Amino acid sequence: MTVVVLIAVAEGLRGHLTRWMVEVAAGVFVGNPSTRIRDRLWATLATRVGDGQAIMIEPARNEQGWAVRTAGRDRWVPVDLDGLILSARLRR
Repeated sequence: MTVVVLIAVAEGLRGHLTRWMVEVAAGVFVGNPSTRIRDRLWATLATRVGDGQAIMIEPARNEQGWAVRTAGRDRWVPVDLDGLILSARLRR
């Protein structure tokens, strides 16, 4: 399963994502795209995110069973603490 969270992005980008995933709440998308589709979606999100932020949580072969990608303005960033991925909010 893949989860994508979009924060402060253009409506068109959210609409584009609904072709492959279901929007379960405003800006939160869930789906099970193939690896090829997931990588293409990420390429689109990363280039079109603008001043917003995109976060993708995807399956991975690690202890947690998932990995995270972020693009755009760094409101939340993944932090690796001895192999455990946590999210940190940056102070401004």
